[in-house]
Amino acid sequence: MIVEYADFECHYCALARRRLDALGVRLVFRHFPVKSKHPRAASAACAAEAAALQGRFWEMHDALYPDRGRLEDPHLWHRASVLGLDVERFDADRRSEAVAARITRDFRGGLRAGVVTTPTLIVDGQLHPGLPERGLLERLAR
Repeated sequence: MIVEYADFECHYCALARRRLDALGVRLVFRHFPVKSKHPRAASAACAAEAAALQGRFWEMHDALYPDRGRLEDPHLWHRASVLGLDVERFDADRRSEAVAARITRDFRGGLRAGVVTTPTLIVDGQLHPGLPERGLLERLAR
């Protein structure tokens, strides 16, 4: 199992995601919003989890990375609308305690696992911080 700790506002996370998508590997995504470097990352994480409550996590995930500069409310509402989500419910859910708790749980789990930066992959229990290196990508492609 491959676990990815990432932040939706992180340029390197977006690059890592493209590289991993090209391999077709399956990942478990965990939120690790680095608020000091990426102040809108937590809001984007909440948007992804709110979309998940309507069965569209991966679609929102994929919509957030290409346009990391537009993570404010109107842009999140637009993405939700384009994805066919109930925008009112989406907005209420992304501001809910339950969604915030999910993000916090992922973040704390990352800290306990030793994550200190994004992206970080955990492969076979070993941490791989930063952009995945060629050797790791080749190993994952097998």
